[in-house]
Amino acid sequence: MSIHRIAGTFAFAAALALGPGAQAQTTELKLSHFVPPNHTFHKWAVIWAEQLAKESGGRLKMTIYPAGQLVGPPNRQFDAARNAIVDMSFTLHGVTPGRYPIADLTNLPFSYPSAGRTSAVMSKRLTELSSTYLAQEHQGLRILWMAVAPPVVFNSKVAVRKIDDFKGMKVRYAGAENKKMLDALGAVPLLVPPPEAQDALAKGIVDSALFPYEAALSFDLGSVTKYAIEPGISSASFAFVMNPAKYNSLPDDLKMLIDKTTGAAAAEGYAKMWDEAEKHGKTQLVGKGLEIITLPDADVKKIRDLAAPQIQEAIAAIDKQGKPGRAFYDAYVK
Repeated sequence: MSIHRIAGTFAFAAALALGPGAQAQTTELKLSHFVPPNHTFHKWAVIWAEQLAKESGGRLKMTIYPAGQLVGPPNRQFDAARNAIVDMSFTLHGVTPGRYPIADLTNLPFSYPSAGRTSAVMSKRLTELSSTYLAQEHQGLRILWMAVAPPVVFNSKVAVRKIDDFKGMKVRYAGAENKKMLDALGAVPLLVPPPEAQDALAKGIVDSALFPYEAALSFDLGSVTKYAIEPGISSASFAFVMNPAKYNSLPDDLKMLIDKTTGAAAAEGYAKMWDEAEKHGKTQLVGKGLEIITLPDADVKKIRDLAAPQIQEAIAAIDKQGKPGRAFYDAYVK
């Protein structure tokens, strides 16, 4: 074989390697979160990863690290994505008090969109508002979508049948606004990471923990609690974020695929799963012997009255910093 033919053979082989092979190059993404594999977010993430792999023709591959197994506890999740330790992360704002003050306004008592207090309604609305009001306080992160949990209830070892029963009760909370609410009730708020809540209840470190039913089931609170106190009087906000540099490094068609499968519609779709899981969680816990206690209307009104000044003070404090606290809150609850 002549040297020209050999050279031509190698050139053809190189063209094959750099042509379709280059286009079919696999991009591997690392997604980290703090919840256990039986939680709704992990189940959603697995479905989403399969969708990305299928629609990209295998060019996007996702590895999911649940339960903090890669970067540790919930308060490290956002920074892990920000610092490119992982490519994506999911966690709640309340585990880093003061860092996301506008997002924390969604944690204020009885602060829900007028359209409803389901996770689907709240999560879609928060995501719709995120680019206008929340991008600034999420610097170094690309917001894929945001979520608001179903309203939290008191998952308790002790019965609470009237507002005075909260006095002196040790309660696990997440978020500065939940702490203020508990202070107003005369409770003793303790900041306990979600994965440690079951152990804290079992050891008597706390008497009660604020969680939706779905999370209570996921974190096995039902094995140590006897009561749930309704109504749910506040929620907690979460964000699913991506490292911007990683996003920008992707080919345009893969960016478009991520864009198409995230945003407000994805937030609503995930949250509908969350709402269904909330119903299931409540049914399962009641089936295991959980007693649901509904506070009297008069006591709920007292809590609303206690919360009213807190809401105004929280909004005013953010406005004083030159941030759009009032504008965001009014748009969220509209």
